[in-house]
Amino acid sequence: MPSADFPLLCPVCSDPLVLFGPGAGTQPRLACAAGHHFDAARQGYFNLLVGKGTSFEADSAAMVQSRVNFLGNGHYLPMARAVASAVVPHLSATGGAVLDSGTGTGHYLREILDAADAGGRHVAAIGLDISKFALRRAARLNPEAINMVCDIWQPLPVATASVDAVTVVFAPRNPAEFARVLRPAGALVVVTPRPGHLAELAAVTGMLGIEEGKDDRLAEGMAGHFDLDSTSDVDIALTLTRGAAADLAFMGPAGHHLDPGHIAERLEGRPEPVTAGARFRLMEFRPRKRGAA
Repeated sequence: MPSADFPLLCPVCSDPLVLFGPGAGTQPRLACAAGHHFDAARQGYFNLLVGKGTSFEADSAAMVQSRVNFLGNGHYLPMARAVASAVVPHLSATGGAVLDSGTGTGHYLREILDAADAGGRHVAAIGLDISKFALRRAARLNPEAINMVCDIWQPLPVATASVDAVTVVFAPRNPAEFARVLRPAGALVVVTPRPGHLAELAAVTGMLGIEEGKDDRLAEGMAGHFDLDSTSDVDIALTLTRGAAADLAFMGPAGHHLDPGHIAERLEGRPEPVTAGARFRLMEFRPRKRGAA
């Protein structure tokens, strides 16, 4: 059952949303005083897309399954732990709240919640994504969180200055909205791939490489809303079966333009283990004080 104390806003009228239920034979429901309501899907997530929805391409069921397969085997656990270590110190001992934007299958949020629980912190959590297939998995993995289909380029359905931390792991960023929902002492934790990330696998499968200057563009995009507080790199030496390598290649952006059969064909006959280097950058931003230059 999701936490009822997360400060949500109605995407139609911006009034506070309240979580009701579940009741006998009914799913949980989010509703505002104006009468707008959003029933949970059978799988436990809420769809808060309104109007024309979103124009962005959501991850497919097949891409999500590859992500579940790969992350479920712990290949990126060092990265997940690094994210949790960056986030948990910012969470209030009581009444803390974390927003995971682009939560996917909820893998990284799960690590944060477990680390917070181990430290005796009660945390309200919300996971946002545009893929209903991903959120089905996230709701199963993080039943205590409110998992919602949401377009981050629209106003977020979260109250102003209500969140201790926002996490964005390999997902798009909306600096203005992230700054709005964060408390003044909050933190935005962003993870991006560095140049050379999975280069060995990309050369075989046709995955897109990482563009140079990506960090500079990220910093420019944050300007006016955030200041960079710290940067750290996480490198993981991967030794994979051909099946795990195929899942890794297909679970990310490449899954939108590569056929899984094509990936498997490229990897067929390659000696095992398939090796590759995962190269991440974790950046922690602080909201810029209003009026700061």
